[in-house]
Amino acid sequence: MAFYPVFLTLVVVVRNQSEELAQMLKDVAAGLTSLVSDYELVVVDNASSDNSVAVLKSFVSEQGEPNLQVYALTKEVDADTATWVGLENALGDYVVVIDPMADDVKFLPQLLESAVSGAEVVFAYNTQKSYQSLMFRCAFAVFNALYKQINGLDLAREAPHYRVLSKRIVNFILQHPQPALYYRQLPASGGFTRVNLNYSAQPKHKTTGKLFESIDRGMRMLVSNTRAPMRLVTTLSMFGAFANLAYSVYVVAVGLFKTDVAPGWVSLSLQQSGMFFLISLVLMVLGEYIVNMARLTNEGPLYHVGQEFTSSRMTRREKLNIEESIGTSTTVPASHQKLPA
Repeated sequence: MAFYPVFLTLVVVVRNQSEELAQMLKDVAAGLTSLVSDYELVVVDNASSDNSVAVLKSFVSEQGEPNLQVYALTKEVDADTATWVGLENALGDYVVVIDPMADDVKFLPQLLESAVSGAEVVFAYNTQKSYQSLMFRCAFAVFNALYKQINGLDLAREAPHYRVLSKRIVNFILQHPQPALYYRQLPASGGFTRVNLNYSAQPKHKTTGKLFESIDRGMRMLVSNTRAPMRLVTTLSMFGAFANLAYSVYVVAVGLFKTDVAPGWVSLSLQQSGMFFLISLVLMVLGEYIVNMARLTNEGPLYHVGQEFTSSRMTRREKLNIEESIGTSTTVPASHQKLPA
């Protein structure tokens, strides 16, 4: 296995996984120590209702796991928002986003190799998926098709959850007014150098997607990431205005050239078509106004970190007090070296 002299951050989101946490963190840390020169493990607890926070707190003691940061949220949020909590607190040269229970951590060396070779973002798509309900899969397929049609991006295959991001991309996303909402697609659509890799690994557990929450987030992504839906509204409003105008011309022509018109039909039809014409114009102007205002508005914070823990041991800090002696493999603490007279 190749060794990379980089500082790597690995972001993991957990919820109600107290029984799997210990083994999960040990497996991840074991793979990182032999892969990179230094690392940190950022764990975001997505408002667990079990004792996950207490378990995570026990890991940051002197006898616990080194290089661990824990952020416990006060309320449950969607997976992308929880992931962003870890991303914005990451310090590494490269940041890995992974779900150890669904993604294969053993595939990380291939991702990191592509990243160190020059790719600013590397995506890993698992051809084997966790079980989801038929309704959820159908809704996801419809959303993915709409999103690809509007934005030209297949989120499932071209921007999966498992990824490696350079620090430059994280800083780029930080400048966005809604980074938690856009973090998923910005690395794939921002013009950065990217690599998409495929692998096959059986997920360790079955995940159950929350249909209505996923629909809500999908609609937010569709209407906030592009003006196409609102442009459709304004286009339909414009079509309605011209259709009512054409109908008014038709009503006037009927009144002028037809003799057997029912009394009051011309005036009533002109009144209705005129009102719908004005309503369509109002909707068109209002739609354009909303499009422009949406670019200036910004939502409040989508999450709140209730508790934060950091490991008592940080290997990168320990290395700051160690100097390698030239020509030997021994190390001498800097505090014990003699100062020149």
